[in-house]
Amino acid sequence: MEFIIPIKGAVKFNITLDPSVWIFDDRRIDLDDFFSGKYEYKDELEEYTKVTSAHWSREIIEGSTVPPTLKSEKKYERTKLLTSTFGIDMKQFIINAEPLMGVTKVVVETPDGEHAFSFEEIDSLLLKFSHKGKPLREDGPVHILHKDGSNINNPIKNVTAFRVE
Repeated sequence: MEFIIPIKGAVKFNITLDPSVWIFDDRRIDLDDFFSGKYEYKDELEEYTKVTSAHWSREIIEGSTVPPTLKSEKKYERTKLLTSTFGIDMKQFIINAEPLMGVTKVVVETPDGEHAFSFEEIDSLLLKFSHKGKPLREDGPVHILHKDGSNINNPIKNVTAFRVE
């Protein structure tokens, strides 16, 4: 099985996705929290601005200090990565490929057939890339899930490519 997924078709850039590295991506979503209702979306730019502003203000008031090392926090994060189920929004990858004008749908190619989604519908799709800390080796590399959880027990599996039309 191939673990690389191409985005092809009516796009300015043909992109190749490697889901095995998404575990290190800050945009990953803990699907256990997401589908239980505990997850809250964060605007990356707004979060970055808040953190940077707070750091800048602290340095002006207190002066530069070396941050403490929090071993227990790092251990918790490592344990979470090895035991949680993660996904990532599909839309950002399709948008990065820069679809051409007039695009109406995205087709998910699998060995079992094709699944077409309207271009507007891709905002409601997630790419699940790990289950309980393990990559989806047997029926992956990703599963397609709806954000409303309607197909959580029957996701689209064995994805081989995304074709923009």
